[in-house]
Amino acid sequence: MKNYSLSNISRILLIVCGVALVISIFVPLWAIYLEAPQYPEGLGMFLWTSKITGDYEIINGLNHYIGMKTIHQEDFWEFKVLPYALGFFAILCFLAAFLNKRRWLYILAALFIIFGVAFMVDFWLWEYDYGHNLDPNAAIVVPGMSYQPPLIGFKQLLNFGAYSYPDIGGWIMFGVAIILLILAFLEIKNSKKTV
Repeated sequence: MKNYSLSNISRILLIVCGVALVISIFVPLWAIYLEAPQYPEGLGMFLWTSKITGDYEIINGLNHYIGMKTIHQEDFWEFKVLPYALGFFAILCFLAAFLNKRRWLYILAALFIIFGVAFMVDFWLWEYDYGHNLDPNAAIVVPGMSYQPPLIGFKQLLNFGAYSYPDIGGWIMFGVAIILLILAFLEIKNSKKTV
């Protein structure tokens, strides 16, 4: 007879993932860091699930000269959705552990991967618009130049070096995605053994 129940380790790790996703709501998800000769200490901007912190007002002042849009918290519709989305996935983790059925793990893993990919695509699209949709009447116009920050990694933008990378919450999300994929793979493998 086929066993549809999860292993104990899967259930424990699902609870761990749920707790981790709750934590991710209250810590920075992403960091963008700029360095230049005139700012040797660097400028940092941190994206949380519902706000922006760091030196984004200074970055707004600098970017104004090259025609980039200013960054305002109220312009991000994602801030209205992200805390609830992560809370939803945390509840799904707890629910999958409680219901103890493999199909709930598979559904959770698929939905979370789709969410993560959509999150990254949405962030890239925002960066693209932010770096390409420039004011043609700006004080400094460099023909053919765009200022899209990197999604992950480093990019040189005129005299600024721009770094973009996951912060605590972002690493939690990557970690949860990897754990869910591994658990789903192991449960599929185990289900074939118990046929």
